[in-house]
Amino acid sequence: MTIRFGVSPIAWMNDDLPELGGETSVETVLSDVAEIGFSGIELGGRFPRRAAQLAPLLARYRLDLIGGWWSMRLLTRSATAEIAAMQRHLDLLEALGAPVFIAAECSNAIHGDRTRPLADGPRLRARDWPLFGERVNAVAAHVETHGLKFAYHSHLGTVVERAEDLEHFLNHTAAHVGLVADTGHLALGGLDALSLIRRQPGRIAHVHAKDVRGQVFERILRQRGSFLDGVVAGMFTAPGDGDLDFGPLMRALADTAYEGWIVIEAEQDPKMADPRTYSRLGLGTLMEAAGGAGMIPAAAAAE
Repeated sequence: MTIRFGVSPIAWMNDDLPELGGETSVETVLSDVAEIGFSGIELGGRFPRRAAQLAPLLARYRLDLIGGWWSMRLLTRSATAEIAAMQRHLDLLEALGAPVFIAAECSNAIHGDRTRPLADGPRLRARDWPLFGERVNAVAAHVETHGLKFAYHSHLGTVVERAEDLEHFLNHTAAHVGLVADTGHLALGGLDALSLIRRQPGRIAHVHAKDVRGQVFERILRQRGSFLDGVVAGMFTAPGDGDLDFGPLMRALADTAYEGWIVIEAEQDPKMADPRTYSRLGLGTLMEAAGGAGMIPAAAAAE
């Protein structure tokens, strides 16, 4: 099977906390990403939103657009309204040939609010799961008609955060609703990424590889800090710099015949953790682990 390695711009410029990397230009990010050796990049908040502008910009650096995040509001609006709201975003991804549409429910999320303790994440009542799942199914089906995979992102500070939440989600959504296997969010949410990959291989539509510093996370919980406090304090880092072992992860992906992108997404304060240094470390860690698992990284599309 073949895989491709990409990166999120969040290590350079953080959309949830603009003061982190706010002075960094999009061109600087793309130049760094290409120089490090990545094949593609996910959409950042400050990237152009017109295909006629974004396509030549990415082509200049020989990078593919992998996908982009969408904040859904399905607890407060219908699937039809959600589809209408996201259509321009979906059209951009489709025009650029991105294979993945990444989404999470954010109508009551707290991960972007520094006044809300991470320990007080939202919970969905049992009676609300069927309608929520029905709406997710409809949105995912619409995304598929445009040729992209729908990948739901379990995320700290949202209604799909813990093992119990993910089980409800899986039980109330159809098989065509894919998942982002985000190693960092899964680990800190008390979930086992390896178990998820082996148990639900058909659901794994996309992979985010980030490492964690569990002691930092536990301290943030004890201090009633927010998700963004945790980011600034360094609860996430690049693969190879934290608590997780990526060898077993790559073997699980190989054993389940995963094909697609593996994206390093490790948000930290770029002034404290140089994104070039940490992204190189992450890429090297993943390539070594992939080689050990017999996975073959594909060449960049432009080569």
